[in-house]
Amino acid sequence: MKFIHLSDLHLGKRVNDFPMTEDQRFILERILEIIYEEKPQAVLIAGDIYDKPLPPAEAVSLFDDFISRLNDMDTEVFIISGNHDSAERLSFGSHIMDKQGIHFAGGYDGSTRCFSIDDEYGKVNFYMLPFIKPVHVRQAFIDDDKGTGIATFTEAVSFAIEKMGVDIDERNVLMAHQFVTGAARSDSEDISVGGLDNVDSSVFSPFDYTALGHLHGPQAAGAESIRYCGSPLKYSFSEADQTKSVTIVEMGKKTDGTCKTDIRVSELVPLRDMKVLRGKFGELTDNYYIKHINTNDYMRIILTDEEDVIGALGILRAIYPNIMRLDYDNTRTRAAAIVPDAEGDDGRTPLEIFAGLYNAQNGKDMDEEQTALISSLIEKVWGEEK
Repeated sequence: MKFIHLSDLHLGKRVNDFPMTEDQRFILERILEIIYEEKPQAVLIAGDIYDKPLPPAEAVSLFDDFISRLNDMDTEVFIISGNHDSAERLSFGSHIMDKQGIHFAGGYDGSTRCFSIDDEYGKVNFYMLPFIKPVHVRQAFIDDDKGTGIATFTEAVSFAIEKMGVDIDERNVLMAHQFVTGAARSDSEDISVGGLDNVDSSVFSPFDYTALGHLHGPQAAGAESIRYCGSPLKYSFSEADQTKSVTIVEMGKKTDGTCKTDIRVSELVPLRDMKVLRGKFGELTDNYYIKHINTNDYMRIILTDEEDVIGALGILRAIYPNIMRLDYDNTRTRAAAIVPDAEGDDGRTPLEIFAGLYNAQNGKDMDEEQTALISSLIEKVWGEEK
């Protein structure tokens, strides 16, 4: 069984006010070429199809063209919603699309859509779990005492998997859109303060492969078979050094509880790359330097001149037309504590951060009643609204 794992298309996205539609159209063409060459039996798209719940018309048109062309190939397509998608809008017409081999899973209602595909070794079950929060599980199992007690993301995903009734003697693939503890984030992703949205990788143990979406850097998460394929394009300068790709998975026979699985990637070369250039103004405008780089790439330029260069942006843009950011790194900016791309998350939970602030301002710790109140507010904000 061969399938291709994609995620985080973020169609309709703008990066630093630059529309990415042309770049997305280009990379979708390359993905279609890979699918045509590989001839997989299934294509999995693990969430964040769009960048916003209400995507622009050109983004919808772009995705419509993409899945229409996928439908012309001899492959099943499985699509789940991510945290950026509108679950209801994404799954519109899903029952009609099922007949064409295009399967959507939008919002979570307590059941998980599952489809099976046969090969020479039997069947492979594809479980489609859209992005969920603890509140989604509590609402879906309001009459279940265990379900109503769900408090963490790990508990929510674990409970949803428990309800799937997975037969571990068969070959099983899970699609999910969550943050797995220990995985590396990028600046273009939503970040939950204190790791509130963490899911422990152990919950995915019933599956022979877990196709994850949400994080933009391709990586394994706890085990080689639990993987983020990453976004097909770079959406922040923190991703500048990443190599984007699609993940190709081939599953063999399952023997004694172990499924032989080969995982490889096919690199995606974008229309325009995203790069960070650093140096003095004179160096970055020197003809010898310029001729050795692609000046049409998306650029973040960091000038190290001690004095600001008057009109620098206009001059640089004449050379590098797709400058997205211009920063300075010198004695003045360092003294002002302007540190480019500094991390703001020190690993503390929201409750620990608030408790520290309260202690600093009042010279004492919160009492039990105050702690309970803040805990309930945090749950409401990050468990339901984020």
